[in-house]
Amino acid sequence: MTWRAWVLAALLLSAAPAVAHAQIFLSSRPDPPFAIGPLFVRASVTPALGPVVVDIQFSLDVPPKQSVAAVEQDLHLLWPTAVIGDPALGPPDAELERDIAGRGFTVVETGRLALRARNLYARRENGRSASEPVPGGAPYVTFVREGGALGLSSPATWIRLPWDPRFVNRVYMMGLRMPTRGLVKDKPATWLEHMLWGARHRLSLSFHEIRHRAVFPIYLQQRDRVVRLGDEPAQLIVNFAEAGRLKIDEMFPQTARRALSETLESTDTVSMFLDRGEGITPQVVTVQFGYFTGLQSWAPVLIPALFFVLGNVAGVLIRNVAERLSKRWSGKVLLARAAATPPARHEGVVLEPATLARVVPGVTTYDEVLGLCGHDVEEHSRLATPDRKTLIYRGRRLVPDRRRLLPWLATIHHWDLEQHEVQIELERDVVRDVQARVLRSRVNAIPPA
Repeated sequence: MTWRAWVLAALLLSAAPAVAHAQIFLSSRPDPPFAIGPLFVRASVTPALGPVVVDIQFSLDVPPKQSVAAVEQDLHLLWPTAVIGDPALGPPDAELERDIAGRGFTVVETGRLALRARNLYARRENGRSASEPVPGGAPYVTFVREGGALGLSSPATWIRLPWDPRFVNRVYMMGLRMPTRGLVKDKPATWLEHMLWGARHRLSLSFHEIRHRAVFPIYLQQRDRVVRLGDEPAQLIVNFAEAGRLKIDEMFPQTARRALSETLESTDTVSMFLDRGEGITPQVVTVQFGYFTGLQSWAPVLIPALFFVLGNVAGVLIRNVAERLSKRWSGKVLLARAAATPPARHEGVVLEPATLARVVPGVTTYDEVLGLCGHDVEEHSRLATPDRKTLIYRGRRLVPDRRRLLPWLATIHHWDLEQHEVQIELERDVVRDVQARVLRSRVNAIPPA
């Protein structure tokens, strides 16, 4: 492998697709006279979240009147992620590598995957089905597509399944095992969500997914060799180990089923049956999940208890500090623009000179005074002189003296306090005299009302 291929291999993680998909089967000759079935695509996830091991178990469904000699041919499997081979199975397939390179792709990695034939009726001493390895396994080539407007594509794998008579033997199920990269994607979350509930991940499996940039050209060229699903059961399965630490947030589609595994201990299984009537339309099962630690499982209890303790132990201290700071700095710090001026504060009724100028002795009536000055007024009268009454308006104005520190920060140095009092004497509901008093003083804090 050249240095260029090694550089591309280092970019696989960053170029991996947002959703990892399942496979599409292709025959060696056009119009294959058989179908795939039964088919089980099983992904096994552990809390370590390393390379996800995918087991593909399949058999060929051959029509009754079809001769085996006409069926005999190699199968190919397109898998749109990178895989990890087993060096003990033998050297790579140079012809397969030349074939992919001749199609204009860049080869990243080559190797072989384990391929076995499992006899459903022969049992071992432990009760499990007998499994027979296929010599040499299944050679594969992982490749990427370079150039174009989108640049480097994410990796895909072209796997050759060498013909074996047990493909069509109903006693056997063929099993392809491959550790895969990029099947699990992290879901973005805040640091608080990671701390309290742990990281969240997404896993997707699909069948007949051809929209992958590196997969579509091969499908388009050999679409007459696609092996369709048969009438036998076909299923996408995801096994999650250590179910006691597992939290599944979402599953799609709604027809997906979640249950405890019947054969694996402490394992949750999410599965979906494939519909053969969908043709080449992708059929997807998606799971959003996360594994939590023992401490995170106690978070719903520990967090309220912590707040309860802090509220009772530190509540008094926090309240005293807050009251002192509030008394010292309340109203003395402003966050504003440089040109902004803090407004004066009014309490009660403060009559402006222009308003008082409209109150004319001997002319303005009682109702007109209330209309000009408002109804928030004290009214004094004497029994000895019932025709006379006095209206008193009281109020105060606080004017801040601002000192700017920064363009966006200013402080209040002091307050100018103005006490306003206006007495309007009336005789027979007509104004007789008007007296206005203003007392001014300087204060450092806002006095109580």
